[in-house]
Amino acid sequence: MKKLPLIFVLALAVFSSGFVAHAQESTNDSITASGLEQMIIAGDAPFILDVRTPGEYAAGHIHGAVNIPHSELEDRLDELKGLEDTTIVLHCRSGYRAMLAEKTLKSHGFNKLTQLKGHMLGWVAEGYPVEKNTPNK
Repeated sequence: MKKLPLIFVLALAVFSSGFVAHAQESTNDSITASGLEQMIIAGDAPFILDVRTPGEYAAGHIHGAVNIPHSELEDRLDELKGLEDTTIVLHCRSGYRAMLAEKTLKSHGFNKLTQLKGHMLGWVAEGYPVEKNTPNK
């Protein structure tokens, strides 16, 4: 059996510990596209926060979603005032920006955060409807 160089083993250990710590910062909660669609149809949808760019939002978004790009979230928190204990479903194109938004919101006292499983790519791939219009500002 070939031995791995010590520097490689150390680098792997550092990377792995960082990955685990990063994964622990993110919520384990998620909602499926079908579950969210059922809630929307029933008129019982949670607050849906689309953290993509305004152009992505305009090209197609989930009914009722509010658009605040993740890069603007810190400056636009006042738009979410009073929702700290309300379920908020975060989503972006594939998950990375929603994870960043989740971290920002958690640091400002938002307690009921979940992510759309598969995010927008999954929503569209499963054939759920999208609306096209201008983003909320």
